[in-house]
Amino acid sequence: MTSASSPPPPVPAPSEVRLRIADQARQDRTARRIDGAWWPRSYDLAAELPGLLGGLPAAWGRISSVLVNGDTWPECPERMDVAGQAVHVGRTDSPTAPHTVCLLAPGRGRWDLLVVPPATGEAEARRVMERAVTQDV
Repeated sequence: MTSASSPPPPVPAPSEVRLRIADQARQDRTARRIDGAWWPRSYDLAAELPGLLGGLPAAWGRISSVLVNGDTWPECPERMDVAGQAVHVGRTDSPTAPHTVCLLAPGRGRWDLLVVPPATGEAEARRVMERAVTQDV
């Protein structure tokens, strides 16, 4: 007996990714802890990560590694293929950053995004995302 595997969920277009990035001009001041905010639709990292990576600024380069909190993202693969590129996914149990995702690009840098919980209402999520990119959270 063979079973048909279901196709992967469609990757949201970059314009549909709920993402806010802080103005780069702020980097001239003190170091920022948060570079942006992301409001995923679920805690299914395999389904959400391709859309996130596709919505990032091109200047950030190719993200090779992602670090997530293991309590927030209970099921996540150690490696994913995103747009033909291998992405290593690491997990941390750090209680200091349960709602962040760290993105690493070789030779380009590190970016930390605040993760707005998927179940957050739209008005509250938009407020939190705006606050994250206009002030240090």
